Amino acid sequence: MNHDPAASPLILGGAQAPRAALPQLPPLALYIHIPWCVRKCPYCDFNSHAASPTLPEQEYVDALLADLDQDLPAAYGRELSSIFFGGGTPSLFSAQALGRLLAGVQQRIPFAGDIEITLEANPGTFEQEKFTAYRALGINRLSIGIQSFQEQKLEALGRIHSGAEAVRAADMARQAGFDNFNLDLMHGLPDQSLEDALGDLRQAIAMKPTHLSWYQLTLEPNTVFWSQPPTLPEDDILWDIQEAGQALLAEHGYAQYEVSAYAQPGHAARHNLNYWSFGDFIGIGAGAHGKLSHPDGRILRTWKTRLPKDYLNPAKPFKAGEKTLGNDELPFEFLMNALRLTDGVDAVLFAQRTGLDLASLAEARRQAEQSGLLQVEPSRLAATPRGQLFLNDLLQYFLI
Repeated sequence: MNHDPAASPLILGGAQAPRAALPQLPPLALYIHIPWCVRKCPYCDFNSHAASPTLPEQEYVDALLADLDQDLPAAYGRELSSIFFGGGTPSLFSAQALGRLLAGVQQRIPFAGDIEITLEANPGTFEQEKFTAYRALGINRLSIGIQSFQEQKLEALGRIHSGAEAVRAADMARQAGFDNFNLDLMHGLPDQSLEDALGDLRQAIAMKPTHLSWYQLTLEPNTVFWSQPPTLPEDDILWDIQEAGQALLAEHGYAQYEVSAYAQPGHAARHNLNYWSFGDFIGIGAGAHGKLSHPDGRILRTWKTRLPKDYLNPAKPFKAGEKTLGNDELPFEFLMNALRLTDGVDAVLFAQRTGLDLASLAEARRQAEQSGLLQVEPSRLAATPRGQLFLNDLLQYFLI
């Protein structure tokens, strides 16, 4: 039930701050979910489904544009700063289908002149002609799901590509005109040694991506690995991998700007930076999530119908639900994102993005600073190096 946000003051650490209308709306991005994969990986808890031989491209693009039409009022005249095609495996879709979709999006919401458009792709789906056509559409960034280059590890992860195909994928991306691409790489894999993990990382660095997402495998509920857990490295090995890997990345010019994100200068992912700085994003597609601010101060989380067959059913709504974030939830929601950034955020962003007075955080900040998890820096909200390692502990200070 919606209510007047100004009528519910926030009480955090003894301070009281009434909610205000937002001084300005944050930047707007678009997330497009394409839920099909060649095969479901045993560690994956994303909304992805094994593809049939023929994908319903035309019907799905029609549905995506109709879904976007329903969210258009929340754009409030803003332009799109970034678009991200996630999945699933979006590169299963033809360039023709994605071209029709992008044209339809641009008819509805203007694109920023320097818009970043990212497409997730897996090495097993690479075809030179198709990726050249993607680049011609204006897609200007790829995120390639490598995970490992070692055959045994790829087999354990259920990946459909080989190490050699992973290497070729980066070469083909460059030949197609992509000079900006990310490699997704995991560590802490089943039976992985320090040498194995660093070998993968060295191979990835040799491919000269502009960005690396390097993160530890975790066992998530509702996955095969959760119900049939593999043997993962011991904690001391995981710690050694993390320390040695970060040093190796820094040595080769990859600055860590987020918990698991490393970039060459000027190549941080703008779409993800928008998430982490509590920007707005429309989410369309099966199971897509969105976060939308309104001028009156309301901030909504939205989520769409999860199963592709239901999403494509004209008798069922696209939107599965929405939730207005309460004043008591906003500090945690904001900081859960912002504190993932290595440098944190300018403290004034808290009021700009939430409509709450920064002073309402004063007591919680003091306690977090005394614990050594939050930097003592009045003009910024940033975790200490120790706080980044124990981010969940740090966030507890801001729970109401």
